[in-house]
Amino acid sequence: MPAVSVTAALNRGLRRVPTGLIWLLGCVPAVWLTWLLFTGGLGVDPVAVYERELGLIALQFLLASLCITPILRWSGVNLIRFRRALGVLGFGYTALHLLVWVVLDKQFLWAEMGRDIIRRPFITVGMLAFLLLIPLALTSTDRALRHLGGHAWRRLHLLALPATVLAAAHYLLVVKSWPIEPILYLAAALALVGLRLFWHLRARTRRHSAPGRAENVPS
Repeated sequence: MPAVSVTAALNRGLRRVPTGLIWLLGCVPAVWLTWLLFTGGLGVDPVAVYERELGLIALQFLLASLCITPILRWSGVNLIRFRRALGVLGFGYTALHLLVWVVLDKQFLWAEMGRDIIRRPFITVGMLAFLLLIPLALTSTDRALRHLGGHAWRRLHLLALPATVLAAAHYLLVVKSWPIEPILYLAAALALVGLRLFWHLRARTRRHSAPGRAENVPS
């Protein structure tokens, strides 16, 4: 069977997948981790494990949302309708990660948290990532898209690129010993952002060179 036919059949199947299924499956890790937290399944330091795993899942969802466009460009498989759910799930897990830090780790010690945000680079970077994600979450609805207009909405949602890189950098800085896993996550984030910049610059170059080519065509 030709590759085009396989891709078309796959896209037809994907159109029948309800986006609600993505939301449902996306919530499973949070429910499972919470169950383990309250049943003693997260080891001797359950809060640290709970906090770390929520942050890692957030990063995975953010990276998954950035993979949608390369997958479409390179394979023709269209997952665009699931990108919003993946991005919002990424924000949701980021918010849970932060909430665990505030409530269970720091126990609302606001002065101490303020000092940590200023003095500890990994917390500073993580907080910046969260702040960049807030406007994306607030404008993730169809109503926001209509209100802002397509062009402004797409420009705003480019904040997902630096936010994901900062989230990956936060993960690398947290572990301190620089094992291979967080390095690979950061490399993936940088590669995905680099791809978007490359495509943008190439498209811009083509737009600027098109008039010149047209002027050189003999009449």
